[in-house]
Amino acid sequence: MNAPAHDAPVSERIRYRLVSAGCRHHANDNIAAYIEPGELDALQAEVQAKMQEVLKSLVIDTDSDHNTQDTAKRVAKMFVREVFAGRYAQAPTVTEFPNFSRLNELMIVGPITVRSACSHHLCPIMGKVWIGLLPNEHSNLIGLSKYVRLTDWIMSRPQIQEEAVTMLANELQERVQPDGLALVMEADHFCMHWRGVKDSESKMTNSVMRGAFLKDANLRREFLSLISKA
Repeated sequence: MNAPAHDAPVSERIRYRLVSAGCRHHANDNIAAYIEPGELDALQAEVQAKMQEVLKSLVIDTDSDHNTQDTAKRVAKMFVREVFAGRYAQAPTVTEFPNFSRLNELMIVGPITVRSACSHHLCPIMGKVWIGLLPNEHSNLIGLSKYVRLTDWIMSRPQIQEEAVTMLANELQERVQPDGLALVMEADHFCMHWRGVKDSESKMTNSVMRGAFLKDANLRREFLSLISKA
């Protein structure tokens, strides 16, 4: 891949760095390390310009329709700074504390509200996540709000639910290093509610069980029983 010209679109310059580094850049990947200062503003402006062309191709007269005159600008900001921000922002700062008290009992965090997007249609995925942890004396404990921040960072990307839960589990496993980790996510998928079969009732629930939660059926049952009452 040839190096882009200095005046090439910012997306091409970022993509060149990613490809040169052999870095995957799927919809649910974080690429913040390859974005230089000031480029996020330029990327938002580029998305805005292309979104304006999409509206034009949809035969929407944004010049005379006061409701859509700023739609391209709003959508670009929404994608880059809000609903897909987990792709472009560095991981949130998370303070970790040694487990001085040697806590080794089941901890549950949740339900945490989840807002994501289906990578197939870019439709919303709205739901909740429950996190179960069995720490050990060597685990790093993190503050309650940090679970929410990490969840939001992982979920604020286009993806499928099964991969999102696994990515969140990987992030928490690496940071906390518990003896056991369990995640359950239940969500509404608007690609089913809004289009296609237009089923307004169906939800998707999936889980990840690791370590003690995978090996100990009693622990797993305790976790699932407690979150069912939440």
